[in-house]
Parts: sequence; structure tokens; C-alpha cells
Amino acid sequence: MNKLVIFLSQALSISLAIQVCLSLVFLWRLSSHKNNLLPDQQLPKTAVILCLRGADPFLGDCLKALLNQNYPYYDLKLVVDRMEDPAWTIATKTIEAEGATNVQISPLRIIRKNCSLKCSSLLQAVSELDDSYKVIALVDADTIAHPNWLRELVTPLTNPQVGATTGNRWYLPTGNNLGSLVRYIWNVSAVVQMYIYKIPWGGTLAIKTEVLHQTGLLDKWGKALCEDTMVRSVLGKYKIQVRFVPSLIMLNQEECDLPGFRYWMKRQLLCSRLYHPRWLAVIGNAIFTIFLPTILMLLSLAALFTGQWYAAALSFSSYGSYVVALMLIILFLERGVQQVLQFHGQPRTQLSVTHILKMLMGIPFTQWVSGLAMLSSLWMPKVKWRGITYQIKNSWRIRLLEYRPYQVLEQSVDRHTSL
Repeated sequence: MNKLVIFLSQALSISLAIQVCLSLVFLWRLSSHKNNLLPDQQLPKTAVILCLRGADPFLGDCLKALLNQNYPYYDLKLVVDRMEDPAWTIATKTIEAEGATNVQISPLRIIRKNCSLKCSSLLQAVSELDDSYKVIALVDADTIAHPNWLRELVTPLTNPQVGATTGNRWYLPTGNNLGSLVRYIWNVSAVVQMYIYKIPWGGTLAIKTEVLHQTGLLDKWGKALCEDTMVRSVLGKYKIQVRFVPSLIMLNQEECDLPGFRYWMKRQLLCSRLYHPRWLAVIGNAIFTIFLPTILMLLSLAALFTGQWYAAALSFSSYGSYVVALMLIILFLERGVQQVLQFHGQPRTQLSVTHILKMLMGIPFTQWVSGLAMLSSLWMPKVKWRGITYQIKNSWRIRLLEYRPYQVLEQSVDRHTSL
């Protein structure tokens, strides 16, 4: 067993070194980014599209923020599942309270059977735009945009080689629920991976309208489960770039329970498997960052019970050092992201010793939850999203099995994305 433990410990050290390098690259991108924002006269007319099914906890705040953007020429397009949906009432009251005139709200008229409800809503919204809109911006109901959000999102699109821009989500590390803690730890790693693998995030995503039609992205949406993960590969075929904008890391303050987050994570991994060209790299990353340390921990227990003290000590020390190193990576990334969030007026998150100890103990648990979610996502013939069940045959053979209006009880189970 000694040789096996030595080999696994060395492999874990290499894996850790790679994670450190990738995290440093991400931190460098955060610190080196400069916002050279376009003046009003150079900003293209933009349609901001928000698809809704169910009333998210911060929907009112989301709408208020979107209606008060520091951007001269934009319209907010809301597509709500039904007029009876609770989101419709919140949206109409917020629009009235804000006195907004640059917003249109409409129910989803055509429920397509071969794509998700969100993709159906996006296709409806885009089909109603005239030629004056040069950019569409997608946003989720859990995104609370700062005043310069749209200006920062659109500015890089002036580069002719850039066809889409995106940000990413960041969660509070001080949540009260176990699910919130596991989500935070998982997302820290996910944000770095999404940057390295160029995976866009639909909660903050802008695309040139000419690129939508040139690349056939709309046709892809018409037979897909999600809208964002595929953007990089579809645009890449035309040598069009997707640009990550570091200043658009958006803070999410929602709480979640563990079962709800676990299922949400499975769906995220399923979308990566279906639509991202580097899915095998995601699998490889999981092997080295989740399964390898877990095997080493199990070996330490086996060696301890069989009296192999050297193997037990080496494997335990290697695993313990790995967890502590991951904790340090998380703290450095949190500090880097905090600088971005504070620049846009977000309050500084104070991490107490108790919070840090919770995160330290939560790292192994997060690895186990992530590993199980990864394995189960490999054979998901069906997925439930906002109360709707979809049958998954392959990437472009999606079937909505049965439509029904949104139920309020489903809000607490799956409220991590807008539709």
C-alpha cells in the first residue's frame, strides 16, 4: 500500500499545483482588467431580455436595477410564462412604481416541445425585435445589476473579433444553510473553470444580433435545453470570440438547501456534458480534484484500521495538506473578487474564524456532493426544471413531456435560475 499512497500523494500535489496556477491566472485577469467604457454616442441600441417563471426572492430588486441602467438606448423585454404567474404581478407593480417606459412585458405564447421553456421565451423575445437593436443582453432574475452593468457588458463588443461578452456569479460565503455553504465552495472552483474553459453564463450575457443570425445560434436554441453553454462552441466555428468581463462578477445573496442545490448542480453538469466541447476536460478535472483526494482519504482510513502506520500517516497528511491548501486558494479568490464587488458598491464580506472553519470542514463534504452529482449527471434521461420535466435523448433531441403552470411550492426547490 505504501507505493500506492506515495503515487497518489504525488499526483495530488501535481493536481494542487495546477489548481494554484489556474487560480493565479484568474486573479491576474481580475486585477489587470480596466474599464474603458464607451461614451453614450457610441453605445448601440440594446434589448435586455429577462425570461420569468415563478417569483424569485429578489425579482423586484432585479427589475429595479435593470430599469435604472446608466445606458442611453435600451429596452427591457420581459417574457413571463403566463399572466397568472406570480412573476407577472411583481413585474407589473415594479414597472408601475418605477414609471418605466422602456419596458415591454408579454406572456409566452408558443410553448415549444423540443426545447426548454427558457429557450422558447428567448426565441419569442428575439423574434419581436426590429433591426434597430444591435445587441441583446440576457439576464437572470437572481442578477442584481449595478448601474454600469449594461455599459460594461456591451463595451467590449466594439471589438470586431468579439461577438459575445459574459460575467459570472459569486455567492456569499456567510450563508446560514448547509446548501448555501456547499454551493459557495463549489462555485469558487466553477468560476475559475468557466473562465479557463470559456463557458459563458446566461445570467449576464450579451451577443451581437448579427452574430445571432450569422452563426445560426437561434436555430440551436430552438432544440436545446439551455442557452448559454453552447455559445462558445457555436461562435468558435466562425472564429468569433466570447469575452469574459471581470467587473461583471455578480453577487448572489439567495439561500438554498442542500437537496435543491445538488439537483441544480446536476443540471449544470448535464448542460456542460451536452453542449460544451471540453466536457472531457471537466471530467478530468473532477478525477484529479474530487475522486483522487477522496481515494487518498479512504486509503488513510484503510491503512489505519489495518495497522499500516506509515501509509496512514502519509495519506492523511497529504489529504489534510490538500484541504488546507484549497482553503487558502478560496480565501485568496474571495479577496480578489471582493475588490471587484466593492468597486460597484457591494458591502465587504467579513469572514470570521467560525466561517473559515465551516468552509474548511465543508471542503471534503463539497467534494463528495460534487462527485456524486458528476456521476449521476452522466446518465440523466430526464431532468426537471422549474416544475417541467424534459426528456434528454441527446444534445439536440430534447422533449418537453408535459407543461403545467408554475406551482408556488416548487419555488423553494428550484429557484437558482430564471426559467
